[in-house]
Order: sequence, then structure tokens, then C-alpha cells
Amino acid sequence: MKSLKFLWVIGLLAILGALFAAGFFFGGFYNVAASQDDPDIVNWAIEHVRDASIGRHATVMPTGSLDDPALVQGGAKAFSERGCVNCHGGPGAKWAKFSEGLNPGPPDLKDVVDDPPEEIFWVIKNGINMTGMPSFGKIEVPDPEIWSMVAFVKKLPAVSEADYKAWTAEAPPAKP
Repeated sequence: MKSLKFLWVIGLLAILGALFAAGFFFGGFYNVAASQDDPDIVNWAIEHVRDASIGRHATVMPTGSLDDPALVQGGAKAFSERGCVNCHGGPGAKWAKFSEGLNPGPPDLKDVVDDPPEEIFWVIKNGINMTGMPSFGKIEVPDPEIWSMVAFVKKLPAVSEADYKAWTAEAPPAKP
């Protein structure tokens, strides 16, 4: 009888907690403004949910070596042309001012170079909900181009400003 009463109290507390949470979030009390920092518990939960989701869904492995210099250079060009440099910066290239207003802010990609390549691929291809990270798969960027961006990101700490500038420079116009 005592255990039944205990379970009833636990059930009631769970229902009351769910009603309070629903009232708090759906009642507009949670501030969704990007100009306000999220509470630490929200940041913790979002980071853990994001990492678990990426880890579970990132299953596509590279088909070749990501160390190929031509692949890395092509990835630098794609990184620049697809606008990645605007939010993440690059060797000798600063982030665009608007990226400072993103919440959460875009990561410095030198912090993700140790992540498995399949996870970096998954993030580029699928994006991340409720951040500024778009899905490049949704705009039909081909997988080989995404893998070239992964190769570039993996080599990012070793890429010099001069190399990045040379790899991302526009080709001179062809002479008639």
C-alpha cells in the first residue's frame, strides 16, 4: 500500500512538472531572443542532445583519403565560395560581422578538427536545427564537394594564410 501511494505521488509530481513546463514554454515566458544568453542548463542540454544526435546519425564514411592535397585545396575553394568563411572565418580571413549576432555562435573550426570526419560531413550535409548552420545537402551540394570541405577543415590548423589565399583566388579570365 505504501509503495502504491509513493508511485501516485511520483506520478502527480511528474504531471504537475509537465504542466508547469508547458505553461512556461508555451506561455512565452522562455525568452527566445538571440540577444540573450541561454541559461547554463539549456546550453548543457543543447550541447549534449546535439552531440548524441550527430554521433548516432553520422555513419557515412569517406570513400578515399582526406589527405589528398587537391581535395584539401578544392575544399578550401568550396569553403570560401559556399560562404562558410562568413561565419567560421579562415586563415587570414575574419568572420563576417553578422556572425557575431548568432546564438549559439559559430564554432572556431580549429576546435572540431579532432572530431571524426563522418561527423563533420554529417553536420555540413544536414546542418543543425535552431542554429545558423544550414544544410548543404538540402541545396544539393554533391557529397564529393562536402567531403572536400571536410578534408579542408581537418587540415585547417596547418593551412597558411598564403595557401588559403592562393587556393581561394578566382582564376584570371581566359584570353579570347
